This record gives sequence, structure tokens and C-alpha cells, in this order.
Amino acid sequence: MPMSSYIRRLRDCWGAERLLVPSVAGIFRDEDDRVLLVQQRETGQWSTPGGAIELADTPADAAVREVWEETGLLVRPVRLFAVYGGPSLIVRYANGDETQYISATFECEVISGELRADGNEVERAQFWTLAEARRLPLAPWLLRFIDQLFVRHTSPWFEPARWSPDATSTHDSLNHE
Repeated sequence: MPMSSYIRRLRDCWGAERLLVPSVAGIFRDEDDRVLLVQQRETGQWSTPGGAIELADTPADAAVREVWEETGLLVRPVRLFAVYGGPSLIVRYANGDETQYISATFECEVISGELRADGNEVERAQFWTLAEARRLPLAPWLLRFIDQLFVRHTSPWFEPARWSPDATSTHDSLNHE
């Protein structure tokens, strides 16, 4: 995936060390209640369509843009579905750069367009059942959260807090599960 000019400027200053990057994803289902996943061209792994929030984006605009770019579908975010973050969303790129994403995931409805992979970032785009998705080579972060994508929550999902001031482990140990 191409690096934004903003991230490139940060990398010029910060180097390959881990950056905390806000991101978005869009999830939606077909008429058979299957969830759309995309296969990343660079890794062959499957994940939700999405990406980094650009400087001028609202999170909802970023979700619409990313889904459009990767799948050819114009979507409308209808509600916040989940917020994901933490060590599970650390990505180490082939060039040595490390990024830790925080993802606001929106449940979306399709307005128009034809499903297609962009061929640049995404090799394939396809709807899957949970059983089928579990057999795919999933992005490491999605392995942890795959079940959540197939649940229709009544309110946004997030991992419960584990930190407390009385915990015997330090904050650093929480980052190395």
C-alpha cells in the first residue's frame, strides 16, 4: 500500500520505530449475511477493507474512501461497529517500518458500485461466512477479532479494559501478551 505523504514525513523524522496510526474499516454483509473481506496483494492475507485516516478526513469519510478505493463499492456508514487496537494491530512491513493501528470500524450499507478488487492494494474481494473466513489466511489482527465481525452488536464492540492502578504488571507488560 502506498505510504501517505504525512506518514512519509513522520518516517523521515522517526525512522522505522512504531507509529500509532488512526485507521478505519468498513464492514457490510450481502443478502446471505456473509461479510466482505479483501485479500491484501502484498501479503496474501485477508482482512476488512480499510486503511489509514488522512489528515483532511473524518473517520466516516475515510471509511467511505477506503472501501471505494479497495472494492469499487460506494458505501454509507450507518453506525460505529467496533473499535480495535492494541498489540494485535501491530504491523511490521517488509522495509522494517512498524505501525500500530487503532481502527474505528463502521457498519456500512452499499449505495452503488460493482464489487471488484483494485488490483493495487487488494488482490480479491469476496463475501464469506464465518466458517469459510476461519479457513482463510487472515491478517494476524483479524485472527483475534474474526468472531466479532459476524455478530450483530446492539452497541459498538471494544475489548474490555484490563489495566488497573493496582495491577502487578506494568503497562509495558500489557504490550507483550
